[in-house]
This record gives sequence, C-alpha cells and structure tokens, in this order.
Amino acid sequence: MTKEENEARLSKLKAIVSAMPEKPGSYQYYDAEGTIIYVGKAKNLKNRVSSYFHSEVDRFKTKVLVSKIWDISYTVVNTEEDALLLENALIKKYNPRYNVLLKDGKTYPSICITKEYLPRIFSTRVINKKGGTYYGPYSHVGSMHAVLELIKKLYHPRTCRQPITEEGVNDRKYQVCLEYHLKNCGGPCVNKQSWENYQKNIGQAREILKGNTRQVLRDMKEEMMQLAENLRFEEAEEIKRRYLLIEQFVAKSEVVSQTINNVDVLSITNDEKVAFINYIHVSNGQINQSFTFEYKKRLAESDEELLQLAIVEMRERFNSHAKEIILPQEVDINLEGVTITVPQRGDKKTLLDLSIMNGKQYKFDRLKQAEKLNPEQKQVRLMKELQDLLHMPKLPYQIECFDNSNISGTDAVAACVVFKKMKPSKQDYRKYNIKTVVGPDDYASMKEVVYRRYKRLLEEGQPLPDLIVADGGKGQMEVIREVIQDELNLYIPIAGLAKNDKHRTNELLYGFPPRVIGIKDTSELFRVLTQLQDEVHRFAITFHRDKRSKHALHSELDDIKGIGPKTRDELLNGLKSVKKIREADLSVLSEIIGAAKAKIVFKHFHPEE
Repeated sequence: MTKEENEARLSKLKAIVSAMPEKPGSYQYYDAEGTIIYVGKAKNLKNRVSSYFHSEVDRFKTKVLVSKIWDISYTVVNTEEDALLLENALIKKYNPRYNVLLKDGKTYPSICITKEYLPRIFSTRVINKKGGTYYGPYSHVGSMHAVLELIKKLYHPRTCRQPITEEGVNDRKYQVCLEYHLKNCGGPCVNKQSWENYQKNIGQAREILKGNTRQVLRDMKEEMMQLAENLRFEEAEEIKRRYLLIEQFVAKSEVVSQTINNVDVLSITNDEKVAFINYIHVSNGQINQSFTFEYKKRLAESDEELLQLAIVEMRERFNSHAKEIILPQEVDINLEGVTITVPQRGDKKTLLDLSIMNGKQYKFDRLKQAEKLNPEQKQVRLMKELQDLLHMPKLPYQIECFDNSNISGTDAVAACVVFKKMKPSKQDYRKYNIKTVVGPDDYASMKEVVYRRYKRLLEEGQPLPDLIVADGGKGQMEVIREVIQDELNLYIPIAGLAKNDKHRTNELLYGFPPRVIGIKDTSELFRVLTQLQDEVHRFAITFHRDKRSKHALHSELDDIKGIGPKTRDELLNGLKSVKKIREADLSVLSEIIGAAKAKIVFKHFHPEE
C-alpha cells in the first residue's frame, strides 16, 4: 500500500468516526477483504473509536490493528449492559482475529431433568432446552457424579428411557423392570409409587441442584417430626436416612458463610500471552460452581477489559442472576440491579482469595502440562524466574560455581562446575590444583582459581558466564568481585548461597553490598540452585579424594626412572614390599623382571655398588 493509499484510507475512517454518535454501542472493524477483525464495545462510541486513530497511540499491537482497518460499522444500544451483551454475541459469532480468544476446547457436562410426565435425571454434554432443565455445566466431573449419586440414593428417579405417559400408566401398559426389583426405582410406571410423591422427590432434587440444600433439610426435618408425632416411625426413619445423606453431602462441600447468598466471584491471574479467569458462584452460603477460563490475549488487553468480557460470558453460560459480583479491582461496568464489590477483609475477601488461589493453581497445572510436552520450556521458565528475581539484564543461560577442598592445607584443590539452561554441563567442568597458596586459606585459593579461570577464558575468546554463584556468603562473594571487577574489569553478576548453623543452605544473596533475596526453599528454582551447590561440592571432594589416594599409594618404586607401573607391580607381587625389593640381590630381581630392568632397580637402591 502506497503512502497516498494509506492517507486516503485513514481519511475515510476518520470521516466515519466523526459521524459516530456519542452513545453506548458496539463497533466492528473490517479488513480489506471485508472480514470482521475486531469487535469492541463502548459507553461513548465516538470517543472510544476515535482513540484508536490518535497519533500518540503507543501500543504496538494497537498500531498493527489500525493498519489493517479498511471499514467501520457500529450498532447503537440503549445501555452499557446491552453493549456488553452485543459485543459478547458478535465475538462468538465471528471469532475476530484481534479479539481476545476464549480457549474453551471442550464442552463440560451438565445435569438434565427432563420435562416428561415422569422426569428423568441424567448427565449430558448436549444442551436442548426444549427437552428439559439443565444445571451446570460442571467443570469437575467428579463433583457432578457425586451429586447424581446422592440424588439416586435419595429419590430413586427412573433410569429407563422409554416414553411414559399418564394415559399409559392409567391403562397399565407398562411393566416394572429389574431396577424396581433392585430397589433402585419406586415403580411409578405401574403406580407402585404415586405421581405426586415422584414429583415431590423431583422437586427436592431440583433444589439440591440449585444449591438450596438448607431449605430441603428444613422441610425434611419438619416432615420427619410430623411423621414421628403421628407414630409413623418407619416413614420417619426413611426421611431421617435421606436427611443424613444430604447433611453428609453438604459437609463435604465448601461452606463459605451463613450470610453470603447468590454471589458471583471472579479473579484474574495473568501471564504474558494468556489470562486465567476463575469464576465461583455461591448460593446459600455454599460454593456450588467453580470454573477457570483461559483467555488468549491478542492486543495486550488490560485486566479490566478481560474481566468485563468474562463477567458477561460467565453469567450467560452459567445462567447466573446474582445481584452481587465480587472482583479483585474496580471495573467500569454497569449492570442493572447488580452491585460490584472489591472486598478488603471478611468473608467476601476470603472468598476472593479462594478464587485467586484456584486461578493460580489452574495456571500452574497448565504450565506443568506444557512442560511435560516440552521439557525445555521448564528450563526457560526457571531462567526467567531467576532473571526477574535478581533483576539481571539477560537470561542466566550459563551459571558457574566454585568450591575449594583441602585438609589442613594439604593437597589443596578447587573445582568449577557449569550449568547451562539450568542443567549440568559436565564437559565444561574444570579441576584446579592450588599453586600459589600455602596453608588452609579458602579466600586466597578462591581468588587464585577465579583469576585463572576467567583470565584464560578471555585469552581464548571463550564465552563468559551470565552468573557466578559463590559457595558461601559475603566473604566469598567479595573475593570473586575483587577478581572480576577490580582485576579483570569484567561485569558478571555474582550471587552467593549462604548456610545456616546446621550447615544447610537457607539464603540466596545478591548485589554489593549483598542482600538477602526472598525465595522459598521449597521452590523449583531453589532446588536447582542447591543442586548446583551440591554438584560443586561433590566434584571438588572427589578430585581431592583422588589426589590424596594417589599420594597414599605412591611408593619409592614410582621415582625410579625407567621403571613403569607394570614392572613396579611385578616386583611388588613377587617380593610383597619395597623393603624386600631393596634387600634383594641382583639375581633375584633378574628372575622377576629381567636382567636389564633388574640392574636399574638394584643401582637405585645400591648406588655405591
């Protein structure tokens, strides 16, 4: 598109905007092919749409959207609530490219009570409102089956699928089935159970599905007491059985408060590209619905915009008519007869916290699923987490850690381990014999090794680490800083892993002067850092042990020039000790290792001869 064509396009669009009314409504953007690419809503159409064409628009994605717009249409409505509903309907209908995407790939089951003469109760994923009343959907299938099982135990609704009519029952067209003989059905099809009693049971089942268990319990208690007064104890016992079943079921459900009734709760948990919005519905003080939706962002939508969309979507989906909505923040939305609450304390705040916890757990579960499919995603997440925690300029792809090992200064060694993408890179591990330090001086040993390590990397043009981790606290960190910054003039972030009195790592230190970084010792990131620390300990101690072992196994035979390990072993196998080899004459030695090598050994022990 040429500059002239673009100017003509913008001129046409601005002319449309200038003629738009200052009323609530929904607007639609079209691309060059006439496809709707974005649907929005506004309290004031003219003001909202004109904001897209201001020169100071700074969001990149919004600029991309504007560059694709070739035409605009709009629909005026009476209220802001109507605008929300219209926007929601159009987004579902056209699925525009630049609108937030509700990722809802599967249909969750609902419970249906049919509109038959003798209603049936069952779970289904197909909604046909002409055929019955639907309760749900249930995001947790186990909860749905628990409710169905309760209703089955309480009321024994019929499970047969044959169409039963009043005329058929009166004309005795039907016969009882096996379910009747198993006492799973009262036999209403042959008048073994009266139609009135069956309908009463179905009515109570409806109340349970609505969450009105308290009213059901009150009614049952009154009926039970009335039957007992009339000395109808067997019937009272049956009511008591049902009463206890419902009471037990209610005890397992989440009870919020005796004072909270018919309330919607929404919370939002954000990711860079996805938002997770949890919805909870409370009826009669109990949570009877909890559901988390996943929204894929398209234009870096704000939390307020996403919550507005979710409020309409979820109230419509769950057929909620709650007069109060609890939210984590103020939202510019006006629903007739509905109060928006942002609680700071009390039972409503507890309920909001519960919703937030569910949203975070859903996000965590989705992350785990993605990481199982793509293990590298976990490593990138941990690197990003560490980068954010330490405010580092780039991802810590390569991390190096040092440790010293000696016994009273003898056989002093050091080790460097390297982690790349949060995993050990063993081919990059390095061992160091301490050369310039006499005695047990950990700081001096660390200084020598760090200098040798990074001086060599600089000389060879090798990549430097993104983070150095000191196995220790402030002292070790300062020694490393002196070498890196003062002597080599490098800038490499330095962290420290300090231990408590029980010799357990309990603090992550960073910065100069070092400060404690808040990190949970149960987190995955902390476990990776302690793995790094344990690995450098293991590597240094193993190297030190090997070095000590070589010294312990060293014998005088190893110092004889011209005598190798094989000859040494032959002599030791034949004469058992260095003392006996020293005392042996030339002929004995010759029998074991030959005349030439025997002369070398004999001459070493008897230079005067």
